[in-house]
Amino acid sequence: MTKLVERSGLAVLNDLLKDPDRKPLLKIIYELFYLSLIYREIPVHYFSRYLFKKGMINIKNYLPNKLLGERITPNFNDKKVKDVLDNKLFFDYFYSQFNISLPKIIMYNFKKIFVTGKNATEVENAQDFKILLLEIFRQNLSYESIFIKKTNSSSCGSNIYKLTIHQLNEEPEVIDEIYSEVIQSGFLFQETVNQHHDLVQLNSSCLNTIRIDSFVDNSGEPNIISAYLRMSISDNCVDNISSGGCQVGINLQTGKLKKFGYGPIKITGVKVLTEHPKSKITFENFSIPFFPQVKELVLKASTYMPGLRLVGWDVAIGESGPVLIEGNSDYDITGNDLSDGGYLVNKTFRKALHEIKYL
Repeated sequence: MTKLVERSGLAVLNDLLKDPDRKPLLKIIYELFYLSLIYREIPVHYFSRYLFKKGMINIKNYLPNKLLGERITPNFNDKKVKDVLDNKLFFDYFYSQFNISLPKIIMYNFKKIFVTGKNATEVENAQDFKILLLEIFRQNLSYESIFIKKTNSSSCGSNIYKLTIHQLNEEPEVIDEIYSEVIQSGFLFQETVNQHHDLVQLNSSCLNTIRIDSFVDNSGEPNIISAYLRMSISDNCVDNISSGGCQVGINLQTGKLKKFGYGPIKITGVKVLTEHPKSKITFENFSIPFFPQVKELVLKASTYMPGLRLVGWDVAIGESGPVLIEGNSDYDITGNDLSDGGYLVNKTFRKALHEIKYL
């Protein structure tokens, strides 16, 4: 697997100074000072939102991450019920009763106890763990791989493994590594979603997911706020931006990708992307399959979650339609804020801000 290297702060600074599309340095310094006065914190979002670029004029339209997490989200999301989203096992049990498409859970564990169907097995070592996994593949001959995710806290692409049948047979060190990790807590073993061929062509290294967030207003009406597509730009099996992926905004009306894509500056540099670095497919006007159904799925899911009114949903596109991967009640707004041209100009998000009298 290609390992993406996070560059040092000096390397990033050098990249920024040499960027022909950046604003003059005095302008950048002035804007940083201006935003620090407004938000009373170091405006690190100035860089994650690419606000140093010449075309970024209305810098006040973009919001720092802390603002959502500390001042906005607590007004809409009840911490007492967020476990339904945070715990992936709870999430599956809850949403499976509403005829919503979800990745199939093959097995789950709590430390050394592994549950498949109605059977619980204590697994004492990596060899027995391998035997258990081999039986899963034997019973499901169509599987080429399975996904293994921590039941809690697998955000930003961490605590996630994609295990292939080849690795199971030929790479014992991989099995040892996964076994030593999963017996520390709890993990889900899920069927790999067969991705729609259009998205495979765009990027085949991982399951490319849509982050689409919703807001349920005070009348109980669910609304879509914004959406963007996440992709790996290496051969990584996860699409998270923090893991070295890139993101491209989606036009909510047309279901087509916007012109520009962005990655984490510490990994991908300050260059704005217009095509996928590996497939070379142009982003602008690339159509997302089943996008109307994606929106319907998210609106449906959000109506079943009382107490959590502001949620970021992760949706995959399978061969026959969208698949709900997970929901996040305290999500990072970097991607949505950047892809949407600043959340302060988003009409739906402004409804939320008006409700709490932020505007």
